[in-house]
Amino acid sequence: MSSDTASAVPRPPARTANAPVLTGAEAVVRSLEMLGVTDVFGLPGGAILPVYDPLMSAQKLRHVLVRHEQGAGHAAEGYASSSGKLGVAIATSGPGATNLVTAIADAYMDSVPMLAITGQVFSTLMGTDAFQEADIVGITMPITKHSFLVRTAEDIPGALAAAYEIATTGRPGPVLVDITKDAQQAELTFEWPPRYDLPGYRPVTKAHGKQIQAAAALIAEAKKPVLYVGGGVIRARAAAELKTLAETSGAPVVTTLMARGAFPDSHPQHLGMPGMHGSVPAVLSLQEADLVVALGARFDDRVTGKASQFAPHAKIVHVDIDPAEIGKIKAVDVPIVGDLKDVLVDLDAALRVTERADTDEWWAYLHGLQDQYPLGYTPTSDGLLAPQHVIQRIGELTGPEGVYAAGVGQHQMWAAQFIKYERPNSWLNSGGAGTMGYAVPAAMGAKVAQPDRVVWAIDGDGCFQMTNQELATCAINNIPIKVAVINNSSLGMVKQWQTLFYDGRYSNTELNTGAGSIRIPDFVKLAEAYGCHAIRVEREDEVDAAIQEALAINDKPVVIDFVVSADAMVWPMVPQGVSNSYIQYARDNAPAFDEEA
Repeated sequence: MSSDTASAVPRPPARTANAPVLTGAEAVVRSLEMLGVTDVFGLPGGAILPVYDPLMSAQKLRHVLVRHEQGAGHAAEGYASSSGKLGVAIATSGPGATNLVTAIADAYMDSVPMLAITGQVFSTLMGTDAFQEADIVGITMPITKHSFLVRTAEDIPGALAAAYEIATTGRPGPVLVDITKDAQQAELTFEWPPRYDLPGYRPVTKAHGKQIQAAAALIAEAKKPVLYVGGGVIRARAAAELKTLAETSGAPVVTTLMARGAFPDSHPQHLGMPGMHGSVPAVLSLQEADLVVALGARFDDRVTGKASQFAPHAKIVHVDIDPAEIGKIKAVDVPIVGDLKDVLVDLDAALRVTERADTDEWWAYLHGLQDQYPLGYTPTSDGLLAPQHVIQRIGELTGPEGVYAAGVGQHQMWAAQFIKYERPNSWLNSGGAGTMGYAVPAAMGAKVAQPDRVVWAIDGDGCFQMTNQELATCAINNIPIKVAVINNSSLGMVKQWQTLFYDGRYSNTELNTGAGSIRIPDFVKLAEAYGCHAIRVEREDEVDAAIQEALAINDKPVVIDFVVSADAMVWPMVPQGVSNSYIQYARDNAPAFDEEA
C-alpha cells in the first residue's frame, strides 16, 4: 500500500492546553523518541537540515553519521535484522533520498522493518524541478509497504506513528516518510499518542482453526514430509516454536538462505540449506517429498529451480502472514494466513493429538544422502588460500554467539554453507535483492544494535569496494566490527558463471587486470587509512592467528585481507532454469545443461 498524497496522513487531535508547541523538525525527533527509537543512521543536507538541529541535542537518540546514504540504509537493515527492532535511516532530498533506494528495495525484498525519513523541498516548490528535488514517494512506491508525503507540521507525529506500525507489524518492511522543509520549519501543538487511521491495513495474525486441522492431518499422514523454513520464521521470532513443532512432527527441516539460524545446524533433523547452492540432502528432500510444509517462505526461484518441476510429488501446506505470497508460485493444498509464532503453536497442539505415519524409511534415505554427499570443498592447486577454509575457521573461532553479515556472491554462499548457525538473527545478508556492498554497513548497524556481540562482515573484494567508506564511520564512532575480505581479485560468482556457461570468456570480471603484482587497491593500506587495524593473510598457517588477533581487538575495526584462490567455486550448484533434481549430477562439474532436465 502506498500513497503520494498528504491526505493519507490523518490529523492529530485538537490542541491541548498543556501540550508543548514544537517545530515540525522537533516533532520528528520527539516522535522517534516516543516510539522507542534509540539509534538512527543518516547524512544531513539542505532539505533535512531543520531536523538535524534538534537532533544535535536529543538525549535519547544516538545519530551515527555515515559517509554515504546507502550505508545508512544498510546499517538500518543490519540493526533491524540482528535485533528485531526498527531500523531508521535519514537523508536529505534529491540524491540523498535516491541513494537510499537500493537499501529500501533490499529491505522490501527481505521483509526488514525499516523507516526511511527524507527531507523534501518546500511544498511551494514541488513540481518545479527545484534544486535537489526528486519525487521519492513516487520512486519508492513499488518498494515500500507505504510511502507518506507530509506537507504540514501537524501531520508529522501521525505519519511517523503510522509508519512505525506498518513497518513492524504484519509482514515487516520499509516505510518512507518524506517531509517538506516548510513542514519541518512550521510549528504544531505536539500530542502523543497521535490519532491516525490506516484503512484496509488489518494484518491477519490468528489462523483459521479448520486450516490448522487440515495441515495437521496432512503432516500426520505424510511418509515423506519436509519443513521448508523461510526467513519469515526469524521475522516472526518463532524459532523456539519451530523447534517444538519439528520435534513433535519428526520431519526433516531445511532452512533457506534467509532462514539460516532459524533452526540449529547441530540439530539431527536439520538437512541444511536448499536451493541453487544448497546441500544435496536438503535439495533432494524437497524433490522427493510427499508433503512440503512451507513456513514463512516464498518459493523463491533460487530455491525452487524450475518451479514447475519443484517438489513434483508433494502436497503443499503454505503458512505466511502475507496472503499475496500464498499460491503465487506453486499451487497450495492448505493455505494458512497468520503469524507464524501463533500458527506453529496451534499446529503443534493439533499434531500432538494425531497419530502419525512411520517415516523411518524416509529418514533412512535422507541419512544415506547425508553420508554420500557431505558438504566439502576441493583444496586449491595454486598455493593460495581456500576461501571455504577461511570462512569455516572464522565461524569456528568466533562461535554461534557472533553475528555474521555477508555481501553477495561466492563468499555469501560459502558463509551460508560453512559457518554453523545455532540461533536466529546471527546471519545477515541480502537475499532477495542480492545487493553488493551490503556487508560492511549492515555489520556496522548490527554492532550498534548489539555492541556486546562479535560482528563480522564477510565480504568479497568486489563488494567491499562499494561501501568500505563506512569503515571511517566505524572508526570514528567506536563501532569495532571485524571485516574479512575474501580477496580473489575478481567478481567471483559472475566469473564462475562465465567459466561454466560462457566458455571461460572473462568479460570484465577480473578486478586487477593489467596491474601485474600491484594491489589496486591495497586493502591493508586502505584499512589503515580509515583508522582500522589491518592484516594480510596469504598462507594457511596464518589463518587462525589472524582471526584470533582480530577477535582480541575491540577498540577499533579490524580488516583482514585474505588472499584466496581465484579458481575456487561454489558447489553444489543447480543451474538456473533446470529441475533441482539435477543437483545429484552437478556436484563436481558442469557439463552442458539441458533446459528440460
